[in-house]
Amino acid sequence: MDIINNSIPIVFFKSMWQGLSVAWFLVLPPLFYWLFKILWMDFVNGIYWGKMEWVLLEIVPPANIEEPPQAMEMVYDGLLGITKGINAIETYINGETRMFMSLELVSKGGEIHFYIRVAKNFKNLVESNIHAQYPTAEVKEVPDYVNEVPAVIPNKKWNLWGTDFRLTKPDPYPIKTYKWFEESVTGKVLDPIATIIESLSKIGPKQFFWFQMVISPFGGEEYDSGRAIVDKLAFRAKAPAKGIFASLFNDMKDIILGVFTGIAGGPVEFVTPSEKAADAPLEFRLTPGERDVLKIVEEGIGKSAFKTKMRMVYLGRREAFNKVVVGSFIGALNQFTDVNLNSFAPDNDSKTFALHLFVDERTRYRQRKILRRYRKRNRDGKTFFLNTSELATVYHFPNMSVISPAFHKVETKTAVPPSNLPVDL
Repeated sequence: MDIINNSIPIVFFKSMWQGLSVAWFLVLPPLFYWLFKILWMDFVNGIYWGKMEWVLLEIVPPANIEEPPQAMEMVYDGLLGITKGINAIETYINGETRMFMSLELVSKGGEIHFYIRVAKNFKNLVESNIHAQYPTAEVKEVPDYVNEVPAVIPNKKWNLWGTDFRLTKPDPYPIKTYKWFEESVTGKVLDPIATIIESLSKIGPKQFFWFQMVISPFGGEEYDSGRAIVDKLAFRAKAPAKGIFASLFNDMKDIILGVFTGIAGGPVEFVTPSEKAADAPLEFRLTPGERDVLKIVEEGIGKSAFKTKMRMVYLGRREAFNKVVVGSFIGALNQFTDVNLNSFAPDNDSKTFALHLFVDERTRYRQRKILRRYRKRNRDGKTFFLNTSELATVYHFPNMSVISPAFHKVETKTAVPPSNLPVDL
């Protein structure tokens, strides 16, 4: 008996191996397809983006900007020109994905800089759209500032703190946009970028603060999800169709309740859906606040949207490192918060902290991971949609009311000379 029992596993695995050797082409592909797809796409995407040439453009805004952030919204509309259709061969063979660019606000020891990192072949597109709205702005190609600090932090001399950001509600609920910062009486626009600039200008020497928004046009998906929310807010959402068992259960429940009601002497009535009272008009079913939310959400989904990866990194020499600036910056982002709409919040999955086991090792791993992702401008982790109005609110060039020694402005006007000037030959 022991011999038989001991031989069962051998016989079983032998039969299993024989069956697998005959039908492997039917069994293995479905099992390994998803793993192969992930590895393959990571491989071909790496090759495609590894060949891409990038440039970092620094934008020095003019000193006399009178335009509201709406001018920057028009810039983002123009940047939709980076979009192109991608077929299956380009996706799965060449590794091509949607083009993206990075909007970056950087403080170097309290000195503020505006950057846009873009593929080299779209450099002229960015410059032309910026000059269309800000003719006197200076756009220049500069070396990448991330190389000014060590590639691996933390170390003995440097430390850092970083996090990704998320939205607290579904994407179609917008944050407070620049229209909310206009005074109703005087019409004066209170520039929201002023608070952010002031918070970043307070860091001292040997400290750096990097804020990054990696954006890629993805308008269609945002509109579809937004339309579902609008229908829900307007009570137009269709109830999901009931299955046969759910319908049978409801019918049995109505019959049983009707029997007990009849035994108790009460009237028995079975009301069909067509006999339900007509719904009240929408304006009577919504509170004033709900009507405002419905209007704002519906306006927002009508705009072009960008899939956005938003992160920040504060880093500096250990003798100067002070995380107070982190709280100040996150507090500045709170000005875009409306509890009825949406807001930004740090993403706990990416924060550079750890609890309980191996705290130092796990914290160090998170710190190096977020720095590596920032340097590569990748889109791993939490992402969300922002429409052009929301982007223009968070990242735009300060108007003339923002007076701060923290950033340089173009003081003199520059323009292209007219083409009809006489030329001496």
